[in-house]
Amino acid sequence: MYVKNSDKEYQDLGGGVVRKVLAYSDNIMNVELLFEPGAKGEMHAHPHEQIGYIIEGSLVFHEEGKEDVTLNTGDTYIVGPNVPHGIDCLTKVKLLDIFTPMREDFI
Repeated sequence: MYVKNSDKEYQDLGGGVVRKVLAYSDNIMNVELLFEPGAKGEMHAHPHEQIGYIIEGSLVFHEEGKEDVTLNTGDTYIVGPNVPHGIDCLTKVKLLDIFTPMREDFI
């Protein structure tokens, strides 16, 4: 299987955030997100394990029980299932998030 990014469209989530579901199976999903400067990924939790890669930009990453950290282009974060987390974007940000299992609520 393959997916061409150009064949997929962004979904406007409001608040300066758009999301594009790229590819998924029952076990895994990858998603591209764009955030405008100052946009937020509000604190939330979900039963999926998540790995995020910052393609472009700078953000403050929040994870319950840990100190906030500034992450930049090329940095990665991992969030365990049901762990509250969120972000504040310092610049325009482009992320690639990978979830396991896939997020049914995104499709």
